[in-house]
Order: sequence, then structure tokens, then C-alpha cells
Amino acid sequence: MDKLRIIGGTPLHGEITISGAKNAALPILCAVLLTSEPVILRNVPALNDVKTTIRVLEQLGVKSQWLSEDTIQLQADEIISYEAPYELVKTMRASILVLGPLLARFGQAKVSLPGGCAIGQRPVDQHIKGLEALSADIKVEHGFVVAQAERLIGASIRTDMVTVGGTEQFLMSAALAKGTTVLENAAREPEVVDLAELLIAMGAKITGHGTDRIVIEGVDKLHGADYTVVADRIEAGTFLCAVGAAGGEIVLRKVAPQTMGATLDKLIEAGLTIETGEDWIRASMNQRPRAVNIRTHEHPGFATDMQAQMMALNALATGTGVIVENIFENRYMHVPELIRLGADISLDGHTAVVNGVETLMGAKVMATDLRASASLVIAALAAQGETIIDRIYHLDRGYARMEEKLKAVGANIERISGAAA
Repeated sequence: MDKLRIIGGTPLHGEITISGAKNAALPILCAVLLTSEPVILRNVPALNDVKTTIRVLEQLGVKSQWLSEDTIQLQADEIISYEAPYELVKTMRASILVLGPLLARFGQAKVSLPGGCAIGQRPVDQHIKGLEALSADIKVEHGFVVAQAERLIGASIRTDMVTVGGTEQFLMSAALAKGTTVLENAAREPEVVDLAELLIAMGAKITGHGTDRIVIEGVDKLHGADYTVVADRIEAGTFLCAVGAAGGEIVLRKVAPQTMGATLDKLIEAGLTIETGEDWIRASMNQRPRAVNIRTHEHPGFATDMQAQMMALNALATGTGVIVENIFENRYMHVPELIRLGADISLDGHTAVVNGVETLMGAKVMATDLRASASLVIAALAAQGETIIDRIYHLDRGYARMEEKLKAVGANIERISGAAA
């Protein structure tokens, strides 16, 4: 099992190119099931979750061909199965997103209940509720969601809570439904907008994406497209937290600052100097961070996927920062590991109180989920001495070659292969 070895205390200087967004790429990959024509996707990140999604699609009969390191062509013209099995779906909750496209185009689907990070409950009941509103017949049996529909029929869907995956599921499903579908209480995340833009490029009729009310006029058929995935705002935010903790100056390239408002606001409040352009961010830090208070919320609020990284920054800050996690009930598993590095953090339910310390000390720690892994990397870059981070397969689910990108800007970091570890 691979590990990371990090010697902290070195400021970061240089440029990092940001990859395409994992959370946009996964639903976009599933959307290729909606057409028999080729779809070319660019800026696709080389991540384990992406590879798993492609394997799910290939098992269904989708043909795939990498045209370059980050560009793939897919074609779903000869689907041979309508079942996404547990063996593949168990590692990644996003696999549930093949359900709607299969149902919309072929009238049937059988998808295993999903897995993913152990950061809290992510029930699929809202997905089922919405698809049933679109006239699907759905049963949950033997660990599978089994769905059938002669043709999906447009409807008004209001979910009980804001759900990114649910909104994406309904966007894809309603694109081929008969009539008009209105999504109320829709998610507004940039990744949802990116999926809608792909669908529009394929011939879908969608308005209102980026707001909480999306209208989809169903069409009979979608066609192929050539589309570039939006930059990963969470990867970008993670590297900005890294320079905030370790000090120095970095420039992020191929980034989308317009998707990062809440994160950039908090980083500036923490003391970073930040400049932005259309597709770049320059960030510098030459002082100890200032503590900031954070409440996670659906977009455009502060993203839950940035909570752990900002906690690592708060751990080194002057003052006390209060963090309230409103999205997932079990997203503080990184706290004991940060404490092993010397952080002063106390928990009370959904609230974490972080008393900043002047110095963190290297130690052996264990990654517990994707963003927790990133928080440990950030803390280790600023800590005195050596930190060994175990179970970094979590990190590889969401960050493409993170150690290479950090090494290029001066970090003392290396991957220790499973055999050597």
C-alpha cells in the first residue's frame, strides 16, 4: 500500500496546472449513455474514480479510446448490459448516475447500491423519488436498484434537500423524457452547471442551471459532442491552502476562479494575497495564517469538500477558528490525525473548535477519506520534520499526481511504493 513521505518547512514557489474536476467528470462520463454517437471529453483527470467509471461504462458495452493523456472518446452505440454490478459500484457512489441515462434511453436499468468514502450517509432515496415522479417503476431488491419505464414522462420534482447527485440524475433522465420537467430546490454547484452545458452541447433543452429552478424540455434524441470538463475548484483550493500553510508564492494555471468565490474569500480572510485572471490564480503567503470561521453549505456557500483543508490551515493560525459541518455528519475523521501532528482541536457534534498552534510536528498518520488525505498533506508541508501518510489510495481518488505537482513547486515529498513501504 503506497504512502507519502513529506519533510515539512519548505515554502512553495512555482506554477501548478489544475486538472479537470472529478465531480464534474464522473456524471459527464455517465451522460455518454444518452446517445449512440461518439462523445469526446477533454480535460478528464487521471483519477481512480474516473477509471472505475470508465470500467462501469465498458461493462455496459461503451467503447472507449484515450486520444491523449486527458482526452477520451466514448461511444454507447452497442450496449450489451443494463446492469452495473456491485464489484465496481461498491468503491464509488457516483456509479448510481448510470441509472437515469440507462432508464431514459433503454427503458431499463439495474444498478447496485453505491459505496464511496465513509464520511456519512448519502441515501439514494431522493434519486428514486425523482425517477418515480418521471413515471419510472423502481424496486430495491437484493442490494440493487431495479428500474423500468416505457418512456420517462416530464414532471415537477422537488427534493427534500439539495442534492447534487440527484440534480445530475434528473438532468440526464429528463433530457430524453417526454414533455417538460421542472427541478425545484436544484443544486447550483459548478459541476451541475458543467453537466447541463454538456447536455446542451448534445442537443438537450435546458434552462436555469446554476439556479435552484431548472427547466428541461425533453427531446427524442441526443447527439455526440466535443466537450471540455471544467477545472477542479477543490484541487485548486487545496493547493491554495498548501501555500497558505507552508508559505511562498504559486500560480495556478487552467483554473476557474469564478467557481471558487467562497473558498477565495476565506483564504483572503486567512491572510493570503490572491490575484485572479480568467484562467489563473496567483497566491502568496509570508505570514502565519489568521484563524477563520467556516460553515459548510451548498453552493454558493463554503464547500464541504474544502472543510478539512481549511481546518489544516486553521491548525497553524493565530487565534481560534470555529468550523460547523452542515453537509455530512461524519466528516471530522481527519481530526484525530491532525491532533497527532500537534493540532489543538476539540469537537462537539457538528462543530470543531480549532485553536491555532505555532508549530506542527511530523508524525505517522493515516488517511481516512479523500479530503482528509489532503488536509494531512497540507499540515505535513508546514510541520517540522518527517510525516508519513498511510492509505493514500484515498488521495488518488481525487487528486491526479498530487506529489508530482507539489514537488514541482519545491515541496520535499515522495511516494513510497507499497513494496518499499
